[in-house]
Amino acid sequence: MILDRYFARRFLQSFVVIGGIFLTLMILIDLIEQLRRFDDYDLSVGQLLGLTLLNTPAAISEMLPLLIILSTIALFVGLARTSELVVTRATGRSGLRALVAPVTLALMIGILAVALLNPIAAATSEEFERLSDAYRDDGSSALSISREGLWLRQSSDNGQSVIHARGTSNGDTLGLDDVTIITFSGGGKPNQQIVAERAELTNGTWVLTDAKLWPLRDDLNPETNAVSHERLELPTTLTRERILDTLGKQDSVSVYDLPKLIQDLGEAGFSTKQYEVWLHVQLARPLFLVAMVLIGAAFTMRHVRFGGTGVAVLTAVLLGFAIYFVRNFAQILGENGQLPIYVAAWAPPFAAILLALGLLLHAEDG
Repeated sequence: MILDRYFARRFLQSFVVIGGIFLTLMILIDLIEQLRRFDDYDLSVGQLLGLTLLNTPAAISEMLPLLIILSTIALFVGLARTSELVVTRATGRSGLRALVAPVTLALMIGILAVALLNPIAAATSEEFERLSDAYRDDGSSALSISREGLWLRQSSDNGQSVIHARGTSNGDTLGLDDVTIITFSGGGKPNQQIVAERAELTNGTWVLTDAKLWPLRDDLNPETNAVSHERLELPTTLTRERILDTLGKQDSVSVYDLPKLIQDLGEAGFSTKQYEVWLHVQLARPLFLVAMVLIGAAFTMRHVRFGGTGVAVLTAVLLGFAIYFVRNFAQILGENGQLPIYVAAWAPPFAAILLALGLLLHAEDG
């Protein structure tokens, strides 16, 4: 147990140091990116730094596999240089037994990432998008999905509009079915209601088909003054890309809220595959981090006198990137329905663990 605690402490020290270095570089790079992105807007350094810090939890979550494999490499290269691995093996402890501490720590980090870091990253990512929209448009737009359908809020110079649709279709243009739009004046008072069979978003305009407009004024009878239109155009600040990005950003939803969102999406008639795959990918994250530890150890648990340490480190990092790419590729296939959800989410970490164990056993027993 003393030796396990020693290995765990060394691994944790490497993780903290490497994580601190990457975090500092990432903040500086992202701050420069925010300066470039909002160059045409009059934002203070404090506002830009706030946006950068809101991006930080999501970036840390994304970097975890790289931090884990680099920490593992730093641990075992350091142990090899000081001949501590040789002494450990001389006591009768196998190389696999020496992996218990870093594997346990990686598993705990993965569980904490799912239970704590994921909700924090989801909340900060959502706030980042809200502030970005507010800074760019001097207003905000919001999207919500429930079992009643799709809800949108958009801002303009004349006030705000609330849009409700029973269903949606995504082709060359974004289409909404069974649409109700209520527009509000600058003072927040509703001034008209529109019901349309369909609405399509094209070139900054909602094109409504078979629409009926009711003016909502105190001095008018809405039904008497209602007007029907075969085609009606309404300007909007929303774009197809922004709406689809909001719909498709699974990382802005906490892992605790995903099951309810999946249920609501299904009842509203939307596809839930990408959210289901994302949920299982997050649940499989602890195993994926364990795989990164085993891959890093498979190439670096060797004495430095054998030479080729640089090549071994490079090979471990490249293999880690390859497995990360395979996992993301499998996730895309799962979202497109070309792979079963469980295979897309759980097969890559299990395959990576088995591959790394095979390499370790080969190195141990020849």
